[in-house]
Amino acid sequence: MWIDTLKSFLYIALELTVLFIVISFTISLLQGYIPYEKIEKKLAGKNRFIGAIFAVVFAFITPFCSCSTIPVVVNMLKKKMPFGIVMIFLFASPVLDPTILTLMGVVLGWKVTIIYTVLTTVFSIFIGFTLEAIGAEKYVKNVVMSGYEEKAQKFNWKLAVKETVDLMKSVYPYLIIGAAVGAVIHGLVPTEFISSFFGRDHWWLIPIAAVIGVPLYIRLSSMIPISQILIMKGMALGPVMAMLISSAGASLPEVILLKSIFKKELVVMFVLSVVTMSTVLGFIFYLV
Repeated sequence: MWIDTLKSFLYIALELTVLFIVISFTISLLQGYIPYEKIEKKLAGKNRFIGAIFAVVFAFITPFCSCSTIPVVVNMLKKKMPFGIVMIFLFASPVLDPTILTLMGVVLGWKVTIIYTVLTTVFSIFIGFTLEAIGAEKYVKNVVMSGYEEKAQKFNWKLAVKETVDLMKSVYPYLIIGAAVGAVIHGLVPTEFISSFFGRDHWWLIPIAAVIGVPLYIRLSSMIPISQILIMKGMALGPVMAMLISSAGASLPEVILLKSIFKKELVVMFVLSVVTMSTVLGFIFYLV
């Protein structure tokens, strides 16, 4: 049994490693063609709908985890960009990582990935504009955060290699952890146990999964291989996606960082919004 578990881990880890390196390197090269200055102008423009779309695009092309998104948010606020647009970026950035979305497509299927991308985009825009409409901007602190500098992107092989290595250092360990956990679940946890207790009929698991996803801080990169095994074992897609979205969108370290730039009222709104989004999306996946 342990030999099978080890073989499963090696297979999952090797597959994800190859995919991760190829995808990360390709995206790093393509970023040299991205006109960041034009995107920032669109973000600050008068047309709010176009600004919202570009906020999602900006979130997609800046592959940050939830914690490293915060300095970018501070920079956007310093530039007096519309509050709703900034919030859309804050919600979308950690859940629309292009590398992880590609891995999701390969591992969980492109239908799941497309639905996930569309739904998280729509909800990020809706929540961002809702927070702006209710006047949540008043709960932003006057904070200046150092350590974020805009840099010109160049089509450069050496730069692409460096960025791939940096991304490997920050994300790859979580990918391996996810592969290890997935292999253990695959080899040691009985299929009957998961399918019986976490199967499709247990709709109440969706809000529970959404809530526990926040303090668990399961990186999105870790959840991909784990999700694949859980679904193979018979766990319903709804609670899996709910936990995946909440853990990526409102991790505990991110919430702690947000307290340095947001007052507690806005932090609570943020967490409740992510939990609500992940719960609703979980039910949509459950019904589909």
